[in-house]
Amino acid sequence: MRSKNQEIQLSLLREKQVALTIKREDLIHPLIYGNKYRKLKYNLKEAKSQGFDTLLTFGGAFSNHIAAVAYAGKLHGLKTIGVIRGEEIAAKWSSNKTLKLANEHGMQFKFVSRSTYRNKEQSQFLHQLKVEFGSFYTLPEGGTNALAVKGCQEILTENDFNFDVVCAAVGTGGTLAGIINASKQNQQILGFSALKGDFLKEDIRNFTSKENWELQTRYHFEGYAKVSKELIQFINEFKLQTQILLDPIYTGKMIFGILDLIKADYFKPNTKILAIHTGGLQSISSMNDILKKRQLPIIAI
Repeated sequence: MRSKNQEIQLSLLREKQVALTIKREDLIHPLIYGNKYRKLKYNLKEAKSQGFDTLLTFGGAFSNHIAAVAYAGKLHGLKTIGVIRGEEIAAKWSSNKTLKLANEHGMQFKFVSRSTYRNKEQSQFLHQLKVEFGSFYTLPEGGTNALAVKGCQEILTENDFNFDVVCAAVGTGGTLAGIINASKQNQQILGFSALKGDFLKEDIRNFTSKENWELQTRYHFEGYAKVSKELIQFINEFKLQTQILLDPIYTGKMIFGILDLIKADYFKPNTKILAIHTGGLQSISSMNDILKKRQLPIIAI
């Protein structure tokens, strides 16, 4: 699967003499968006080669990963189980469009408390899950493992090595690690964290030995899945100007951050930037439901 590169035309870019191109990974598959397609590619092959007929993974109520695993499992004839963070969601999951979509594709859910969820990598918890569900192939939260990073290394192609800077949104760090591994040493790789804090740096270092990267931690808008009126207005305005829809959890924050850095002269004139659109658009409908309840502007789909 290949994505296309789309050059962005904005007055700010002309003023600062900086070129911005978006790599449309969101277009490579209708339901397994962007980096989720990349992360699952080799994991699905491994699960099948080991003879597993069930995938088990972890995520929250808006998780693109949960939705993608459910559809990929259905596509490849594998059963899927989602361990979902938040017991309170159990009584109302059918009104959550992400989880409803995953269930329609055959995913079975197990809702756990946030304190239990923090133990998701502990052997005792995994043993309890195997007692309950039988044998399964485990995919970590967000899908990041060595095989996922291998898949994400395929995001960059030969045509992308003429860019000076490559940017990607960061949730668990696997996508960025893959991009770093595939990059040329003269390229600068910028990750835009969707989470508060800089702890993701260590997670990324687990999968790469290169040093040509840094993590921008100022554009999380108060944390994962947190949004503001300013961010929603930015996403809607960007779509009007470019015809590209961004998601509010990852790519919207990344593009906001890139343009803010350009505004602040972070990049030298004539810098060529490639931003990876990693998908995540399925979360917009559920987010819009929440925005309506808060009487905030919604994202124009």
